[in-house]
Formats: sequence, structure tokens, C-alpha cells
Amino acid sequence: MHIGLIGGIGPVATSFYYEQIAKAYAAAEQQLDLTIAHTSALTLSRNVAAGRALEQAAEYQRVAKQLSAAGAEVIAITSMGGHFCAQEFAPISPRPLIDGPSAVGAHLRELGLRRVGVLGTRIVMQTGLYGALATLEVVVPPGDELAQANDDYIDMAVAGAATVEQRERLLLAGRKLVRDHGAECVLLGGTDLNLVYGNACLDFPVIDSAAIHAAAIVQATLNGSA
Repeated sequence: MHIGLIGGIGPVATSFYYEQIAKAYAAAEQQLDLTIAHTSALTLSRNVAAGRALEQAAEYQRVAKQLSAAGAEVIAITSMGGHFCAQEFAPISPRPLIDGPSAVGAHLRELGLRRVGVLGTRIVMQTGLYGALATLEVVVPPGDELAQANDDYIDMAVAGAATVEQRERLLLAGRKLVRDHGAECVLLGGTDLNLVYGNACLDFPVIDSAAIHAAAIVQATLNGSA
């Protein structure tokens, strides 16, 4: 099944999805058909900040049409934050959408978790990944710490790299969710957090939402159930 990825939000996140899917297909000894179409992380961040879900959905539709024309049979958004307009986009997408937050919520429930810390954009943290974690107790950084985590995440995603200061703050934010707020684990609710957490030596458990979503894409397309 031909996979279409809406990429560029940001480029590092897109690369992560591509690598995860390619490795899984290689392990299964299956031919991978995949096309990526680029959209703007800056446009996304501005639309999220302004609550312009319809405008962002229209932008996704534009690039999804490119993917469909290239032969894609399913579409996936390579950003948890980018799913803020998934409800608006899914009905106008030319191909079925493999939803990331739904896959993440189902996975966490399967693990039997009860109290989960979330890092990512402001909207991801404040909505518990758009309601996908509604059956769980969600904890996020308090007050100004949430705003700082949001700003650090967006700046990092747009730049495609983390500064030393951003890295230290985001690692501390995750550690405090477990140490001070009783989270059983930290959910990386933004794909670009791999820039900080990917090679870090951690003393607390972390679950990567992007890896879960990528695995769901693989499962759905290898099985033909998408």
C-alpha cells in the first residue's frame, strides 16, 4: 500500500517517520511505496497559535492532493502538533488519514498506564493530545514552565536543532513531570523532541508518540487495513 506523508513540520520529524517506516518494511522484507510532500512548519505554528484549523486543513488538502496524484493510498501527518486540525482535514482529504493521537491513546491504554506526563506544543499539552488521552490522568508543566516548553519546542522544530539551553530545559521539564508530579512516564507529544531525547541518558521512562504513530502506519499498510 502506497503511503503518503505530509512532511516538513518539521524536517527532522519527517526524517524520523521515514526512517522508522523504512526500517520496519525492510525487516518485514516488503517493498515500500512512499511519497513525501512538503509543507511549512512556520505556517503550521502560526495557524495553531491563531486557532486557524480550517486554513491549516486546506493547506494539508493541497499537499495531500499532490500525494494522491503520486499514487498514495493513505495519508499521515508527521507531527502530533499538526493534528490540531485533523477533524477538519479528514473529511476533505483525498485519501484516508491514519490518525496519530488515536494510535497513541490506544497504545497507552494497552500498557495499562494511569498517569502520564505530556510534553509538546501548548495545545498538545493542554488538550491531552487532542483528547486522545481522555481516559488517563494527564500532567503537564505548570504555569510559566508550560509556556517555556511550548516556545522551546516550536523554536527547535522550526530550526531543526536544539540549543544547549533548550535541551536542558526540556529534559528538566520531563524529569519534573515524573519526580515532582507523579507521572508514570513522559509522553513525547512532539516528534521533534527526538532532537533532545533521542540520545539522552535518562533516569525516567519516556514513550515516543511519533514512534507509536509510525508503527501504526506500518501495521495498517502492511496488513492492508487502512
